[in-house]
Amino acid sequence: MSKDEVFARIAELLAAGADFCVATVVRTENATSAKAGAKAVVTGDGTIHGFLGGSCVQGAVRTAAAEAMAAGEPRLIRVKPKEEVVERVDVDGVELHKSGCPSGGTVELFIEPMRQAPRLVVCGASPVAVAVADLAERLGYRVVAAALEEDQDAFAAPAARLAGFDLASLELGPHDFVVVATQGKRDREALGAALASDAGYVAFVGSRRKAATLTGQLREQGLDEARLVRLSAPAGLNIHAIEPAEIALSILGEVVAHRRRNVRAPADGTKERRTSGS
Repeated sequence: MSKDEVFARIAELLAAGADFCVATVVRTENATSAKAGAKAVVTGDGTIHGFLGGSCVQGAVRTAAAEAMAAGEPRLIRVKPKEEVVERVDVDGVELHKSGCPSGGTVELFIEPMRQAPRLVVCGASPVAVAVADLAERLGYRVVAAALEEDQDAFAAPAARLAGFDLASLELGPHDFVVVATQGKRDREALGAALASDAGYVAFVGSRRKAATLTGQLREQGLDEARLVRLSAPAGLNIHAIEPAEIALSILGEVVAHRRRNVRAPADGTKERRTSGS
């Protein structure tokens, strides 16, 4: 596959909304079949579209691509003869992989994940829900407005609409987010659907007391405890927000922190939160 064909494949995958990695050879040493500048696409099933070298390199690329995709972060790897690899990381901090090829060459590759922006589902059409949807779109999230049919007009132009709170059809995964901001309109239904999903983050706009009451009711209805304890309530970071736009900012701040995995909890294991109204 030529480099032009690789770029064409990238364009196809982007248009299809697929997740994949781009692997680029950045440096070689001694005898290697692929040279600096060689590029390939690694799809979710581990297929390599393009030429990066022999099977010794391909195994390392598949492993690194899967890990990069899961983490959502690029990485630099170095594939060296197995007799030269005694640690997982080289002296300069580059991740090492073993090669059994007789050529004895070394290849460095940059692995870049190309994932779709995560989805953020907003349940409800309250002023806070509308503000969250608006800000999330500005931050590049794929917003889905889940609200009753008669409330859909509250949203300006979200990327997608869902009538009601049946989230099963969305097939949410660990990289997706759900914010329940129904604020008194079918709260339990929306919260139950959110917690029953596989979204990696579920937050509820409301007081701790209200959240505890609703989760207690959902527990009585048979919702698994492991799903209930995932709830972030009240939603958002403690920035003393009052207005809907400010509350939305606090919620998106928490979403970004969760997405980037840089939330630092206090020493007692709790998290400082904003107290949101019901």
